[in-house]
Amino acid sequence: MQKYRITVGDQIRDLPLIPISDDTAIASFVLLGDDAMSRTAAELLIKKLPHKFDYVVTVESKGITLAHDLSLLTNHPRSFVIRKSVKSYMKDPLTTTVDSITTQGQQQLVLDGADAKELQGKSVILVDDVVSTGGSLQSAEKLLKLAGSQIIAKATILAEGDAAERDDVVFLGKLPLFNLDGTIK
Repeated sequence: MQKYRITVGDQIRDLPLIPISDDTAIASFVLLGDDAMSRTAAELLIKKLPHKFDYVVTVESKGITLAHDLSLLTNHPRSFVIRKSVKSYMKDPLTTTVDSITTQGQQQLVLDGADAKELQGKSVILVDDVVSTGGSLQSAEKLLKLAGSQIIAKATILAEGDAAERDDVVFLGKLPLFNLDGTIK
């Protein structure tokens, strides 16, 4: 299996290349469960983010550990997770849809109504593991604005493909897209 090596701080990972279309592969970066990478990335991102904010928010699921670590390292006892489906415990959830290159078809994004009330009028940092097309972040932004939140920063560990040219997202490293033969596009 072909791999691509990334380095974030003192963390080195060899990511497998996974085809996602007839002509494109991605380096599969799975943060969920990689606690050392999450902690290191959080420590590095803190230096690039505003010091004053109310909450960290992420989209389910791979950004959860990063949001957790950022919250704890900045003395914020709570973070929020935008879910990918409506749960039975939710009351008056806010919903939108998103297209992601790593998920087939459209997905729903959901912010629990109780969370939306807590986030109203608050300054938030929106985080995820990787930004690619930006669809997930854009949909999450839409939900947070509906909730009345002010997004003061967006941050990811890696920016994939053209996302590395964005100036509205703080990130730690670039991740190229690949041809199916493993060469960089």
